[in-house]
Amino acid sequence: MSLENHEIEAVLDAAFGPDRHRRTAYAIRKGMLWLPEYSYAARDDAGNVLGVLQSWPVELRSDDGTATPLIMVGPVAVVPSDQKNGIGKAMMDRLVADTDLSAKAHLMMIGDPEYYGRFWRFLADDTSGWRAPGPVDPRRLLMRQVPGIEPLPRLSGMLAPRSA
Repeated sequence: MSLENHEIEAVLDAAFGPDRHRRTAYAIRKGMLWLPEYSYAARDDAGNVLGVLQSWPVELRSDDGTATPLIMVGPVAVVPSDQKNGIGKAMMDRLVADTDLSAKAHLMMIGDPEYYGRFWRFLADDTSGWRAPGPVDPRRLLMRQVPGIEPLPRLSGMLAPRSA
């Protein structure tokens, strides 16, 4: 994703508002750089950014002291005037296709289980033991198992930025 930071920030502010930095997702990925190989931008013919999808290296720090790497998906943002035109869905389709081919970690996100579960199999079935460094509705804490990677068992622990 070749973008200037101000372009990303403008889309995120338009989609979520300037107070978005207080959301729990920001605490989970604090200090991390987004993963360019799993982050995307949608532009119109004039080059204006209409949407962005970013992915981040995070981990689940289990109660037994082990760390399980994950890829946190989000934000998925589209400027309000272009929402419901399929831009976000197209970026998610691309992400799932790319991660199914090459990801080394399962995907997680905070999102609408009905939407993300229906289209991309993001489910809360195995995340009931997960905790976050801020408020989160447990039914919105979702994971997608990536084919070709050993399935994750049910784990308990805290979501956090990935350690080195």
